[in-house]
Amino acid sequence: MTTSRFFRPTCAAAAALILASCGQNGTFDPDLRGLMRGSLDTAQAASVAQPRPQPDSRGLISYPDYQVAVARQDDTVTTIAARLGLNAGELARHNAIDATAPLTAGAIVALPRKVAPGTPVAGRGIFSNTGQVSDPFADQGTAKPETPAAEATAAKPAAPAAGPQPKQHQVASGETAWSIARKYDVSVADLAKWNGLPENMTLRVGQRLLIPVAGQNPATKQAAVTVPGEGSPTPRPPSSAEPLPAEKTEPASKPVEKPAAPDLGATRTASSNGGKFQMPVSGSIVRTYQKGRNDGIDISAPVGTSVKAAGGGSVAAITRDTDGVPIVVVRHDGNLMTVYAGLDNLSVSKGAKVSAGQSLGTSNSSGILHFEVRRGFDSVDPEDFLR
Repeated sequence: MTTSRFFRPTCAAAAALILASCGQNGTFDPDLRGLMRGSLDTAQAASVAQPRPQPDSRGLISYPDYQVAVARQDDTVTTIAARLGLNAGELARHNAIDATAPLTAGAIVALPRKVAPGTPVAGRGIFSNTGQVSDPFADQGTAKPETPAAEATAAKPAAPAAGPQPKQHQVASGETAWSIARKYDVSVADLAKWNGLPENMTLRVGQRLLIPVAGQNPATKQAAVTVPGEGSPTPRPPSSAEPLPAEKTEPASKPVEKPAAPDLGATRTASSNGGKFQMPVSGSIVRTYQKGRNDGIDISAPVGTSVKAAGGGSVAAITRDTDGVPIVVVRHDGNLMTVYAGLDNLSVSKGAKVSAGQSLGTSNSSGILHFEVRRGFDSVDPEDFLR
């Protein structure tokens, strides 16, 4: 959602809010990055994130202070523990997961302690639920090529991963992949890739995540070098860097009187009459809809004004901007959603049924209510739906 200069909400919402997130061109914006501006815009960090280091033959990535294992297809904590010579229960508790629960291929499992160098890769034995090989003869009777190099490779300890050591984050109650990505200024896509998150981005309390390491910033643009005789770039004038001296000048003529600013609330046309939704607050429209620049309208709403649901539906999501100001998303029939930003003192909760005209809360001290209407993933002009 692109908002006006009066309101710049930043969301860290649950999965339901994904339905209400779009880029500036109406396209799907999975990490809600379109809501961010200024110092909170993580687009640059997202574009330069490094790829996750490759694991060794045991699925192990080693850093100076800790190690993590990368799950393979059909892996569980039990099979990983057996492969690395660890206690399955200890490894499961450290990662807040059942030892026999299936893992997504590529998922990260943090080790409670470092694996000793030279720990061999587990054989092809049958793993029990204790993480031990239940068939002690599983690898016997199988011809092995006499290749010392292969044996040395199997027992070779993992070399420390190149580059800086990423931070670890332990998931707390209420956190989502989006809120964690925003906390560390990385993209949610890179967070998912580094940790092998499932498609629905679900997290569990106590789960340990690696925070992607940002890459090198783009090189500073070099000054143009010209061939002798071909001219040279025009030097930057001093006035562009230093303020001009203070001067008092008389105007050449009397300033033209400006007409009073029009009430943009009067821009609502006859087509608005009989619309599906009612105005969420009684106020003038101080900024109109401009797709890709302001995907809603801004309505004047003095602090404490009751903000009402534009139509009947259910509260699909409630999130907050960086200042903790609530943002409410209401789902309606006909694949429509309405978004209200700039609220305070909420009187509804997520999942609640609301009727048209029911109070959602009050307007905050900004004096502006930002209101959007969306059809599916696409923003539309709210004035076409207001009566």
